[in-house]
Amino acid sequence: MEFVVAHELPGRIRLRTPKGTFSKKNAPAVEALLESQRGVKKVKASYLTGSILICFEVSCREGVLSAAALMTRDYYDDEELEGLRGEAPQESLKAGLAAMAARTLFRLLLPLPLRKVINICRASSFVKRGARSLLVSRRVNVSVLDASAILSAVVRGDFVSAGIIMTLVSLGDLLESWTQRKSKEDLAQSLALRVDTVWVRRGGCDVEMAFSELHVGDLVVVRAGTVIPVDGRVAEGEAVVNQSSMTGEPLGIVRKEGASVYAGTVVEEGMIVVETTALGSSTRISRIISVVEESESRKASIQGRAERLADSIVPFNFILAGVIYLTTRSAVRASSALMVDYSCAIKLATPLAILASMREGIKRGVLIKGGKYIEALADADTAVFDKTGTLTVAEPRVAKVIALNGYGGEDVLKLSACLEEHFPHSIAKAVVRRAEEDDLHHAEEHAEVEYAVAHGIVSSLRGERVIIGSSHFVFEDEGVKVSEADKKVIDEECAHYSLLYLAVGTELAGIICIDDPLRGEAREVVSGLRAEGVPHLVMLTGDCRRAAENTAAQLGIGEVRSEMLPVDKSEYVRRLTERRRAVIMVGDGVNDSPALSAASVGVSMRSGADIAQEVANVVLLENDLRALVDARRISVRTMRKIHMNYRFIVGTNTLLLALGLGGFISPALSALLHNLSTVGASIYSLAPVLGKDIRGNRRQSIDR
Repeated sequence: MEFVVAHELPGRIRLRTPKGTFSKKNAPAVEALLESQRGVKKVKASYLTGSILICFEVSCREGVLSAAALMTRDYYDDEELEGLRGEAPQESLKAGLAAMAARTLFRLLLPLPLRKVINICRASSFVKRGARSLLVSRRVNVSVLDASAILSAVVRGDFVSAGIIMTLVSLGDLLESWTQRKSKEDLAQSLALRVDTVWVRRGGCDVEMAFSELHVGDLVVVRAGTVIPVDGRVAEGEAVVNQSSMTGEPLGIVRKEGASVYAGTVVEEGMIVVETTALGSSTRISRIISVVEESESRKASIQGRAERLADSIVPFNFILAGVIYLTTRSAVRASSALMVDYSCAIKLATPLAILASMREGIKRGVLIKGGKYIEALADADTAVFDKTGTLTVAEPRVAKVIALNGYGGEDVLKLSACLEEHFPHSIAKAVVRRAEEDDLHHAEEHAEVEYAVAHGIVSSLRGERVIIGSSHFVFEDEGVKVSEADKKVIDEECAHYSLLYLAVGTELAGIICIDDPLRGEAREVVSGLRAEGVPHLVMLTGDCRRAAENTAAQLGIGEVRSEMLPVDKSEYVRRLTERRRAVIMVGDGVNDSPALSAASVGVSMRSGADIAQEVANVVLLENDLRALVDARRISVRTMRKIHMNYRFIVGTNTLLLALGLGGFISPALSALLHNLSTVGASIYSLAPVLGKDIRGNRRQSIDR
């Protein structure tokens, strides 16, 4: 089998195979074959991304990789191999339940002596599983508890109770494996790119081929109404592409030769030929799917506590059973302590609630990258916003150009555009766009430009140093002098606009006033976060104090920090966390990445810089800030649901335990009610915490 090593730790390796290497149907066979290798403890294969996660003994690494390399489709396409995994999750819940019901009915029709023999044979598999946990893994867990309960019933000759317990345990295993797999698959499928075949141009002809056979460099033909299946560059043609799946913008944009396009976006009009630069797991959309696979490594601390608590409770069942037997000499009452355990429901309900909430977040336009961030969002008491591109729209515009010290307005704009066109920053684009609108053509007369990140641009023109950038950069770092008259102009405009300064030599040549309008939903988000229990709201910006305070006043944000550099932002967030504040940091630029990393939860827009999205723990998929309020609501209600489940599980099972020990219900009935309560807790965990999806309503309000 062809694969690459995507990630590796001692005793744990993730292999990435080309998409389509194995299907959903034969993924269990892949797992079974690899688990049969010496030293392999656990295998998890995801057909959606071609990922295979293998846990193994460190000394067996080479053997594991050799076994994977030697596997061929002939091995894992064989349906009979799917039976190798006795505990493989059922592909269909209905099929699993039907098969279980048929086997139960068949056994009831057999003579009693034969049923006893079959029950003893069935019991042996449960006892072996418990013994393996106890002797090999050295863990006293639910498997040991189940084995003890079944063995106790068989020894007492109560084969009816033993059969019922084994059926209920099998049913519980079936429901657990199905719900966990179904939750993860639903979450991944809500993001996955579904393409089976593509049209490829070869030798001047268009041929249809399987998507799994596509390679980097292939020319993919994409026509109107078709999803672009790869990340790439337009090699030929022109089309209107809807990139809402990637940027959240509802309007299509024109993509011509040389422009970049991304997998998962749709051609609305025209036809393009795309040269493939990335496919499969390398595409942007596949990186999001990988978050689903890696979410288990980002468990909420409450989930970790639940698992530790669940395992720690099991020994007390045995202690209680021993005490009951010594005091009552009743094996039936003592076995009741083995029929009810808290751990199964606790271990299952919490991760299911986390998965269900991650899926609900996707439907609401927000990707939460793991359970620990759901918990952190719920605990947050502070929200820190970057201003430009976050609280304001991502497309600022030039409101006016002010020429100073003998320079003309056209000269200031022309020279500024000439410098700024080299850098794809939103403000730079605004300057270049205004020059184009004013029909100003600028010749490349300056020397090579130098870009100082988050500061400005330096070049030279006809022997003089030319500088454009922020006040901090121009006046403090570069030492440009500013007269009292110029200061008055700056103070007046600073209250209304973000300012960009142009200096030639040591003299200020002009000021470009940038209008950066607020997002339509910004006020609603600020009030929404307060209503959801986030009292401390802060705005950070590199703008001057008066402009920053003006923006903050419009939004109702009480604390504002102005004229901040990227390092200042991250330092401010770090100080908040050191004061035990739980901080949500919202930003979308490269310069915001340090602050996003320093926060308890970093939040980025889908349209933000790639590094910001990678660093962020939460991504707003539709570039709508209201999804942040939804993320907070989902997180708070999920934690509430988990705590309610705790109370239900502990209360119900304690009652069943008391009834069993008092002799009011039989061990078999106790086991039945216990499993039903576990199913009930799981169903409650999977229920959505918010109402129906409102993204359509949001989009309509934005369009209006």
